[in-house]
Amino acid sequence: MSSVKQKVIEMIQSLPVEVTVDDIMAELYFKLQVDVGLKELDEGKGITHEEVEKRMSKWLTK
Repeated sequence: MSSVKQKVIEMIQSLPVEVTVDDIMAELYFKLQVDVGLKELDEGKGITHEEVEKRMSKWLTK
């Protein structure tokens, strides 16, 4: 069994018994987005904490 398939099965099994298909899809989408973000960070595509503070300060002062 592929690693991805096994991870998806384990993720679904960890959800409550009364889970819906929508819940499963939301969990899969969230996991996908986290994985994409981590890959981008590994590739050096992230921004520094200081840059985040700089950008946020513009939003918070308006």
